[in-house]
Amino acid sequence: METFELTVLLLDATFRVATPLVLVALAGLFSERAGVVDIGLEGKMLGAAFAAAAAATTFGSAWVGLCAGIMTSLALSSLHAYACVTHKGNQVVSGMAINIVVAGLTPTLGFAWFKLGGRTPALNGDARFSSITLPFAEAVRDIPIIGYIYAELISGHNIIVYIAAAAVPIVAYVLYRTRFGLRVRAVGENPHAVDTAGISVNTLRYQALAVTGFLCGIAGTYLSTAHGAGFIRDMTAGKGYLALAALIFGKWKPVPTLFACLLFAFTDALQARLQGVDLPIVGVIPVQFIQALPYILTVLLLAGFVGKANPPKAIGEPYIKER
Repeated sequence: METFELTVLLLDATFRVATPLVLVALAGLFSERAGVVDIGLEGKMLGAAFAAAAAATTFGSAWVGLCAGIMTSLALSSLHAYACVTHKGNQVVSGMAINIVVAGLTPTLGFAWFKLGGRTPALNGDARFSSITLPFAEAVRDIPIIGYIYAELISGHNIIVYIAAAAVPIVAYVLYRTRFGLRVRAVGENPHAVDTAGISVNTLRYQALAVTGFLCGIAGTYLSTAHGAGFIRDMTAGKGYLALAALIFGKWKPVPTLFACLLFAFTDALQARLQGVDLPIVGVIPVQFIQALPYILTVLLLAGFVGKANPPKAIGEPYIKER
């Protein structure tokens, strides 16, 4: 029974760690399906994390923080769209510029506003998203297996974890069952055909990047006001790049991307529990190696185990309207 409980707790931690990865990977799914490379996912998430924590600190409300995080991410996504869609700029350079600027600007503003070395004050009470206990969770906890899974694994998460879980089927439906999704996929494959049909390529790409900004804003808010209790410098720790890797590993499809995110999150949750543990034969593994596990897995998967991944045909190519 102890092994079962440890497994459930490990899966519980996996869900929490996977939440920002899932949201950001789905965000990248829209932009890249529309033909726009978005390396700037990391910067959007980091900017949203800072804005959410700063607003939550100022107004004492996590919901105000969520709005601030989404607005900041939308602004950064609009900047990326303006550079790449309107002015046909290099999409990789634009995304990296956003990452670099945000990485430097957030701790600078944090130091100027809060005088805490680039951090925001610790959040508590209404300034954080608290855990939600689902109906009957405590009543069924003592039921063998099923009750414990419901009470510990399904119940007890904050609202953004449930939003991330619901986002996967919603994104899949939008992408494959709506007119907007069909047009987004078409503009990433053949923008000339979309333009010939009388649909604005630029407008579609702006709309796709707006969805990207919205989801990145929720992910960043989660890091600083739900999973964490405030903003710290570089708190995204490469999660934007991991989400992009999961998107590639999932071959730009929602459900496979979800499983890739869960795999990366599982290794991250596992490394947190392996630190300092004396394992049979190998002994205590160095902390530095354990912390590198998610990134090592990413490299191995993308280098040799992802198989043939066919990105959208027009990805990374600015569309120039024929006259």
